[in-house]
Parts: sequence; structure tokens; C-alpha cells
Amino acid sequence: MTSAVQSVSQQLTLEPLDNIRLVNLCGQLDEHLRLIERRLAVQIANRSNKFKVTGKPEDREAAVAVLLALYEESADTVLDPQKIHLFLQESGIEAQLKEDADRTHNLQQDEVSLLAGRSLIKPRGSNQQAYLKRVLQHDINFGIGPAGTGKTFLAVACAVQALERDQVRRIILTRPAVEAGENLGFLPGDISQKIDPYLRPLYDALYEMLGFEKVSKLIERNILEVAPLAFMRGRSLNESFIILDEAQNTTCEQMKMFLTRIGFGSTAIVTGDVTQIDLPGGRKSGLKHAAEVLSKVKGISFTHFNSKDVVRHELVQRIVDAYEVDDGKKEKNKKKTVRQNKYKKS
Repeated sequence: MTSAVQSVSQQLTLEPLDNIRLVNLCGQLDEHLRLIERRLAVQIANRSNKFKVTGKPEDREAAVAVLLALYEESADTVLDPQKIHLFLQESGIEAQLKEDADRTHNLQQDEVSLLAGRSLIKPRGSNQQAYLKRVLQHDINFGIGPAGTGKTFLAVACAVQALERDQVRRIILTRPAVEAGENLGFLPGDISQKIDPYLRPLYDALYEMLGFEKVSKLIERNILEVAPLAFMRGRSLNESFIILDEAQNTTCEQMKMFLTRIGFGSTAIVTGDVTQIDLPGGRKSGLKHAAEVLSKVKGISFTHFNSKDVVRHELVQRIVDAYEVDDGKKEKNKKKTVRQNKYKKS
């Protein structure tokens, strides 16, 4: 009953009647209208210059304003999906709707849950709750912390929910092809088959939420894409939900390359554990570098997990704590050695 009250239709007639402008506005096979629908969470139907917009009042009003403005533009501008993207971005309409929705959500509900496929997923603990809220509010998100804290599983859940709500058109899962003591070249098969075992945690989460058959169909239709990070170079990823897993094994150059692939209407989540870096030759982790360089950039969120967020066997939490203590001792000794060497030289 509530949704019926909230989703109301509004009639709109675009004047003057001009079939050429209407074709320009709607796009090939109405692709421009479908784009506006996805971005503003409305439904648009039209016959000639008479339009019907259905959705929540604030979304509906925003969509009507967009249609009127774009119809004005259509008189002397050839519209394409890129121009629609830019118009929505530069007008600030999307940002205002998102801000209003976030404010309403915070007033109405402290806890966040996800409906991903056949699973209702409720985050455990305040840190996981904060992680989900940030993902819903930001386009680029970092989840940094030890194994077992749910950062990758929750990222996949967010992606599945966004796809099922038509907020994105596809899901892209990627990770750097860095060996942790083994050699990729000795694995059988092509590059896809070589990289699949390294993406197993992502596959497992997808199978749990959607089932094996649906995941296979999404891969066949290229709605779900799994690829090594190197395959992202040169691409522009629009209307996608992109997850970069094991990001601690990216170089600084790879991380910059990945983050600059993010296109219009896309959301990205970067996950990794900076205590498990497998980069050769002591190279600096792109994840560590990004956390330093981008920590104050508006529109990017960082969630740092710790041993208290581990949701696996209780021994995993103790193991994480033990390694943190050991790393702290090593860092302390390293600093002490540096000071002693400086003293000897002086």
C-alpha cells in the first residue's frame, strides 16, 4: 500500500510538437529515456509528445524537469547517451536526490540491510553497517582490513542488489594477477581459466546469492564480467558496479589506472588487506598509496576493518591480533635500527 501511494504518475506534454526533436530526445530504441529511468529511479512512457512519468514525488519532479530541459536542448543539439550523462551530472539533480534520500534514510533507519538475489543480508557490527552506508552514499569506496571481515562478501551483495534494481547494467569483478608463492604460468588453460581460481571468493559469494545457473547466464550475456586488472586498461566503465578485490597487490600505477576507468553512473568498491602484500621487490602497494593520497577527496569513502570485525572462526580473530602485534614489534625494531645507524654515522 505504501509503495502505491509513493509511486504516482504525472502527465507531461512537450511543446511544440516536433517529431525530429522527439526522436532526438528519446534516442535510438528509447535508450535516452531508459538511461534517465535508471538514473532517477522512475518509469517513463510516451506516445508522441505526451509523456507519463511514474515514481516517488521527488524523483518524478526531477525527471519532468530533466525532460523539459533536454527537449529545449534537442532543438539545436544532437543528443547522445554521453550528453545525457553530462547533463544529469552537471545539473546537480542526481546529487540532490541522493542527498535527500540519504537524509531520509538516516532519519528513518539506523540499520542497513541488503536484498541480494535470494538472500537477505544483514551486516554484523557497527563497522560493517558503516561500510554499507558509505557504499550507498559514495561512488568510490575502499574496504581495508584483514581476512574474514566481510568486506568482499558485502561488496558483492551491494553489486547484486544494484543490478537487480536496474541501478547498473552490469557487474565487473577484477583483481591483480599476482601469485602468492605460486606461478600462474604453471596452471592449465587460457588466461581466463588461470585467473578464475584467484577470483573464487567472488564466485562463491555470487553462487550463494544468485545460484550457479543464474551466475552462468549472467556471464554468458556479458552482464557479469570477470577479468584480470590488466584487462581494464583503456576502458571507460559506465553504468557498472565494479569490484577490485585483493587490491593490496596493485601497484600505484595500476590503482590510478583502475580508479580513472570509473565512468558515468558507476560505483566502485576496492577491497584489500595491507598485511598480505605479495608484490615482488618490495614495491609499494597501490592500496596503501591510495589510502594516503585520496583520504580527503570528496566523494570517496574509506572503511578500515580490524580483528573485531572478523566473522569467521574465533581463531581467525586471534590469528589476526597475533600478526598485528608481531608487525608492530618489527616496525618498532626497524625504527630503532634506523635511529642507531643515524647515530653511528654522526
